[in-house]
Amino acid sequence: MNSGILLVDKPQGITSHDVVARSRRLAGTRKVGHAGTLDPMATGLLILGVGSATRLLHHLVGLDKEYLATMRLGWDTTTDDAEGEPLDAASADRIAAADEAAVRAAMLAWTGDIEQVPSTVSAVKVAGKRAYQRARDGETVELAARPVTVSAFDLLDLRPGDGHVDVDVRVACSSGTYVRALARDVGADLGTGGHLTALRRTRIGAFGVDEAAELEGLDVVRVILRPADAARRTLPVASITEQEAVDLGHGKRIAAPDELAALPGGTPIAAIDPDDRLVAIVERRGTELKVVTGFPAEEASA
Repeated sequence: MNSGILLVDKPQGITSHDVVARSRRLAGTRKVGHAGTLDPMATGLLILGVGSATRLLHHLVGLDKEYLATMRLGWDTTTDDAEGEPLDAASADRIAAADEAAVRAAMLAWTGDIEQVPSTVSAVKVAGKRAYQRARDGETVELAARPVTVSAFDLLDLRPGDGHVDVDVRVACSSGTYVRALARDVGADLGTGGHLTALRRTRIGAFGVDEAAELEGLDVVRVILRPADAARRTLPVASITEQEAVDLGHGKRIAAPDELAALPGGTPIAAIDPDDRLVAIVERRGTELKVVTGFPAEEASA
């Protein structure tokens, strides 16, 4: 199996690891990784790397993301989503006060550059151990707030129910943002409590769920993206000669093209040869390009 990038639409009720395990069987290789997980409750876009393209995943993890979600206002849960144990319910007066104007105002307060406390059952590490594992072990977990960016927090629909209000939203955010924490914090500001009942990831960087394959019947050979195609959608490109490709393959530095001179030092750049093969991820050092990650020629095309 040649290497490349897989875009998969994860179904509800299974873990991201389950998707990776099934993809390993379909691809015929153990060398499959992911660029960020989704909770079992969530659906939507997963980016997987196959073969040597797993080396490209490091440059995809930090891309911004977009989600469609449903927040239920009315009570908190122990996990900030529908899989947790419900906590105290809000009063009828609080629920009634959570009208469209109030919800929009609360959402606006969590839009832009914010400080967010991750969910207690998140994958954030505390002294080398995942927060969710500490919570499962009965430990009290207190996580520090960290800066994230919510570039869009749009109200799509508001549906009052029996003792709750369901709010459909669209969220565009930086990597590391927890949408269920947004539901928790909006609910806290409204005095209703809040948690997430549905989450679908629709975009990661320039990759959309509309181009992702269903896991059921996944044909890896047909849908795999060539490493060069995936890289050029994410990184600036240096078009290199055959000889420069050989030099980079031997770990040598090559001259940086003039058009890359304005890029800040340390910016990852995709070096692509005349055969449209991703040879390496490089970075500019002065007037030269230095290899950061190389890609074996025998595995780089699909």
